Amino acid sequence: MTPSLLLSGLRVAVGAGAWASPTLAGRAFGLDTDANPQATYLSRLFGIRDVVLAAGTLGTPAGPTRDLWWKLGIVADAADVGAAVLGIREGRIPARTGVLAGLTAAGAVVLGVLALQAEED
Repeated sequence: MTPSLLLSGLRVAVGAGAWASPTLAGRAFGLDTDANPQATYLSRLFGIRDVVLAAGTLGTPAGPTRDLWWKLGIVADAADVGAAVLGIREGRIPARTGVLAGLTAAGAVVLGVLALQAEED
């Protein structure tokens, strides 16, 4: 499976799951959704963003526009890494949650870069 299909498939699965079942998605990442019910709202924001990024890369023909979709996804995922680091440093999220979320986002950055490189080859 190519990095582009793998990342797009993961985006659809994780994004749709986060939107459809935000409590389950939050708990999977170690968030206490009972103590912070607003987390389900934020989970849905994250979820739809990932679905839209996948739709952009899957639904756009090869070329500069699809490359832009890959770059936008890389930026969003890199920002997620930063958010995880800040969340841990500020004590806003448990370290386990931040590490899990940060590593997941870092993996998405790597897959995004690989997908972009494959597009440009």
